[in-house]
Amino acid sequence: MTSLLPLDKVRAAAQIISKANKVVILTHIAPDGDAMGSSLGLMHWLESLSPSMQCTVVVPTLYPDFLAWMPDAGRVVNYDTDIPNVLRLLREADTIICTDFNEPKRIAGLGERLTETLELNHTPCILIDHHLHPADFADVVFSYPESPSSCELVWRLIRALAALQDFPMFNCPLSLSAATCLYTGMMTDTGNFSFNSNRADMYEIVSELVRIGVDKDAIYNRVFNAYSADRMRLVGYCLHHKMIIIPDYHAALIYLKRKELYKFNFHSGDAEGIVNMPLQIKDVYYSCFMREDKVLPAELPLAGGSHIKVKISMRSQGDRPVNEFCHSVFRGGGHKNASGGEFYGPIEKAVALFNQNYANFFLQS
Repeated sequence: MTSLLPLDKVRAAAQIISKANKVVILTHIAPDGDAMGSSLGLMHWLESLSPSMQCTVVVPTLYPDFLAWMPDAGRVVNYDTDIPNVLRLLREADTIICTDFNEPKRIAGLGERLTETLELNHTPCILIDHHLHPADFADVVFSYPESPSSCELVWRLIRALAALQDFPMFNCPLSLSAATCLYTGMMTDTGNFSFNSNRADMYEIVSELVRIGVDKDAIYNRVFNAYSADRMRLVGYCLHHKMIIIPDYHAALIYLKRKELYKFNFHSGDAEGIVNMPLQIKDVYYSCFMREDKVLPAELPLAGGSHIKVKISMRSQGDRPVNEFCHSVFRGGGHKNASGGEFYGPIEKAVALFNQNYANFFLQS
């Protein structure tokens, strides 16, 4: 990826944002650090442009507890619990910005509302994303699957806009709140810079964010060292009782039914990072973690009548992609070494799909 975004796209985005007064920012279902970081970071930056700017972040479903500390996370509107308010916000918006998802179905039932709004109101829309196969729904698309995080793309767009001499409104400093959000997404979507992170320019961005005042050590502690004792016992159960090793394909699989989660008083975010743990085993290069969850109202259009959803997370090492596997088998996606997807139905069927398909995607050597 080049260090600068294409000038024609940057200018097109500048034309849209310079006229904006009421902006709605959307991000994906079960928002992670990159989703929250890119949307909140963009919100803070937009609001610094003008005192009249009204900016709202909308999520399809609630974010995990370990991200609740992020600056102004409390202002985020949850479509799943406040549909009338979200519909009003979409109706009144003069600009919509989508971050960290590549197609409307990735925001579940909210995707239908987005499509309706764009078709009926012709609201200008900008997409900022790093997943494969972006759908054709936005007016301006910044889609770079080779980028490790959407937060990095938001940072690049902000810097590119600031460099436009004929748009002086964009030449404003990045606030500490915005920088904190963007760093959080960059850190979490690279596993604390342990994959998809071997590029010098990434650390130049990190250096600039730290100079603004970001406390990277404090953010790490808030994200990775804030778990409960129940979560630690859940990890032990996963590794001792539930981990399956597939030696011929250097892979590992862990899957949990809802009744198993209940035994450990499961809360949103307690499964974070479990998928990475099998990669610490010598000669394991692919890891898959599945867990059952309930289907939320926002997801009903995708569920096909099922009341059970299986959340799939995958990680890999080196030049061994998992994003195509997730896209092809579980209607998901992501970047090369960190991807995910969903399956609506019993977890046994999701496991069967995994077992039927991994040989077509995983390397044996």
